[in-house]
Amino acid sequence: MKKDLPMNRAERAQMAMMLEVSAYPKPGNVDRCHDYPDTRLEHFLASTILVRPVFDAAEKTDGRVGGLIREAVMLTNGHSGGNTHFGALILLIPLILGGDIEGAQAVAAATDVEDAVDFYAAFGLTSVRVVENDDLDVNDPASVTAIREQGLTLADIMAYSAPRDMVAREWTNGFALTRRCADLLHAHGCGRESIVATFLDLLATEPDTFIAKKHGEAVAEQTMRAAAEVLGGRRDLAIFDAECVSAGINPGSIADIIIAGIYVALGEGWQWDC
Repeated sequence: MKKDLPMNRAERAQMAMMLEVSAYPKPGNVDRCHDYPDTRLEHFLASTILVRPVFDAAEKTDGRVGGLIREAVMLTNGHSGGNTHFGALILLIPLILGGDIEGAQAVAAATDVEDAVDFYAAFGLTSVRVVENDDLDVNDPASVTAIREQGLTLADIMAYSAPRDMVAREWTNGFALTRRCADLLHAHGCGRESIVATFLDLLATEPDTFIAKKHGEAVAEQTMRAAAEVLGGRRDLAIFDAECVSAGINPGSIADIIIAGIYVALGEGWQWDC
């Protein structure tokens, strides 16, 4: 059997970002078949290139997780498509620093106040949706003061956000969906079809919190049920994809977890180019 060339951690992270956006059809998300008005496939691919210095630093454990997330956001803001991978960076950087899921858990547990402050600075550079009336509003300078006064670590911030953000929840549940994603990739075989099948599996069982923030929880749950209908053969995948794109329903949080899962699976020998 053909073996993929060995990749270091930074290369695996870049590959995961590239493979996720290139797979199609992933209902509602940018892929090689369709763009959004302000964000195109090229923006996602450019980010995979621009972020490499941060991934290299993380592999050498040259930096702190909060600062590396901030630097990665700054680098991937270098085009007109906005920040394309904020959630993925929140997952990938501790994974690269730690080497694997167990190591990422240790990285998360060891964060401190400065990591939290750097993360909020990174958040402020993005256009990521925040919950209205949040006590720790990224757009309010008083939030940084509150973080310092309360001695909140980045792990504390993720725990605070976890009930309404599935990417933050990975930091509190041992990267459980990342692990499940990697297992699904292995189970579905190899290549692009495996990524799409895994995406649908997660979308059919997990209400995407990016959709919930943008459209409300009812739409997130409706999207989850529709994905289950696709898996059950009761709905056409192409039609579902077109409906999501037309309505601006994009499961961005699940895409972030898919990237993290691909990173883990690649390290375990999963084949991407079969």
